Amino acid sequence: MGQLSERSGGAVWENLRRLPVWLPPALVTLVVTVTGLGSAQLWRDELATWSAATRSPGDLARLAGTIDAATGPYYLLMHGWTTLVGDSTIALRAPAVVAMTVAAGLLAVLGAQLADRRAGLFAGLLFAVLPGTSRYGQEARPYALATMLAVLATVLLVTALRRPSWARWAGYAAAVAALGLIHLIALTLLAAHALVVVIAWWRGPAAADPTGARDRRVWRWLVAVVPVALLAGPLLVKARTQQSRQLNWVHLARLDDLTALPGGVTQSGVVGGLLVGVAALGAARLGRRALLPVSAVLLPVLLLFVAGTVVPLWVPRYLVFVVPFACLLAGAALAAVAAPAALVVVVLAGLLGLPDQAALRRTHEWPRSAPVDYAGAARVIADGQRPGDAVVYSPRHSWLFLDLGIEYHLDDPPRDVLVTEDEVRRGDLWAAECPQPAQCLAGTTRVWLVVSGRHAQPLATVPDAKGDALRADFTVTQVWQRPGLTVALLTSRPDR
Repeated sequence: MGQLSERSGGAVWENLRRLPVWLPPALVTLVVTVTGLGSAQLWRDELATWSAATRSPGDLARLAGTIDAATGPYYLLMHGWTTLVGDSTIALRAPAVVAMTVAAGLLAVLGAQLADRRAGLFAGLLFAVLPGTSRYGQEARPYALATMLAVLATVLLVTALRRPSWARWAGYAAAVAALGLIHLIALTLLAAHALVVVIAWWRGPAAADPTGARDRRVWRWLVAVVPVALLAGPLLVKARTQQSRQLNWVHLARLDDLTALPGGVTQSGVVGGLLVGVAALGAARLGRRALLPVSAVLLPVLLLFVAGTVVPLWVPRYLVFVVPFACLLAGAALAAVAAPAALVVVVLAGLLGLPDQAALRRTHEWPRSAPVDYAGAARVIADGQRPGDAVVYSPRHSWLFLDLGIEYHLDDPPRDVLVTEDEVRRGDLWAAECPQPAQCLAGTTRVWLVVSGRHAQPLATVPDAKGDALRADFTVTQVWQRPGLTVALLTSRPDR
C-alpha cells in the first residue's frame, strides 16, 4: 500500500514536471479566486472604487486633489476598465482576479530562479490556497495589482542582475514605476532590492567577468529607479497632505500589531502561523539565497511599522504584497521533502483556511460577523418606492458610504433630498448636505431614512438639525432591519 501511494505521488510529480512551472499555480489561483467572485457584496472600500471609477478623468483629477491622490492612478485604470466592461460586482473585481493569477505564476518563476523548480511550484501552489489570496483577489482595490507588480519587478531585477542589459533594466524600471503608482507603500520593497544590488556590487566582479559589468549594475539600478521618483514623488507629497482625511481611522502602530500581521495578510491566524513557520525553515535551507525573499518580507514590514509608530499608517492589508515572498521561502522548505509530503502541506493549508474562505465569500467587512447588507436595504426601498419619494442618510459623512451602497443597487434611487452638491461636483467621496434641513425637506411627504446599525427607533438616532427637522415633520410608518443597516419609511405628519 505504501509503495502504491509512493508511485501515485511520483506520477503526480512527473505530470507536474511536464508543465511550465508557472501554469499549475496560475490555474489553481484562477479557479480559487473565481469561485464565489460575486457572492459577497461590494464593501465600503469597493464602493469608493465604484464611485471614483465611474467619474470622468477630469472629475478624477479633482478627487485626487481633494482626498485620494494615492489611489488616483488605480481609479483612472478602473475608469478605463469599467468603460469597457461595465460596473457589475464581477466586472469590478475581475482585474484583481487576473492580477493574483499572474502573481502566482510569476512567483513560481521567481522561485525557480532563486532556488529550483520544485520550490517555485510549491510556493505558487501555497500562495494560491491562502485565504488572503482570495480575499484580495476578489476585491476591487489595488492590492492584488500591487502584489503582481511587486513579484514582477523582483523577477525582472533578478534577470537584470544575472544578464545585465539596458532593455532588461528598462523593463524593471517600468515595473517599479507602475508599482509606485498603484500602491505607494509597496515602494518599501525597493529597500530589499537596493540591499540585493548593493551586496552584488560589494562582492565585486566575478573572475569570469573581467569587464566589471557587475559593478555597473548598481548604477543601472539607480538609473532605473529615477522614473519612480519622478512619477511617484509628487503623488507621495500630495498624499501626505491628505493623510488627516484619508487615514483618520488609523491608530499608531504597537508591538502587538506585528504579531497579528501574519493572520491579517493571510486572512487566517492559523494559516498565517503555518506560513511563518514553514517560511522560517525555508530561509534556513536557502542560506545566502534567502537574502532577497527574506528582505522582501522583513524590510517593508519594519519600515512601515517604524513609520506607523510616528504617523498613523499601519494597516495590515497595505503589506499584502510581501506574502508571495514568504510563500517563496515556504516553497523552498517544501522542496526539501518528498513531493507527496509537500503537497500534503499545501492541501493542509487550504483545508485550514476553508472557514475563512467561506466567510470572506459572505462579506468583506471585518469582523465577518458584522456584514452590511446594502443590497437588502436597497430592495426594501425598491419594493415600496413611489414617485416623489426622497431618501435621507445618517450618518452622511461615514466610511460606510450609505448613499453609495444604496445607489449602487438601485437603478432609480429616490431623490437625495438633503444634497446641495454631490460628491462628483465636490471632488470628494461625500456629498454636501443642506445646512437648513427643514427648508430642504419642505414639500416632501415620504422619506426613506437609511441609518447605520440595527435600531428599533431609527429616527431617534439621527443627530443635530437633520434629526430635529425629521422628528418635527415626519412620523415613522414602518421599520425594516437588515444586517448592519436599518431602513424606515417616514411620512409627513397630518398637521404639517
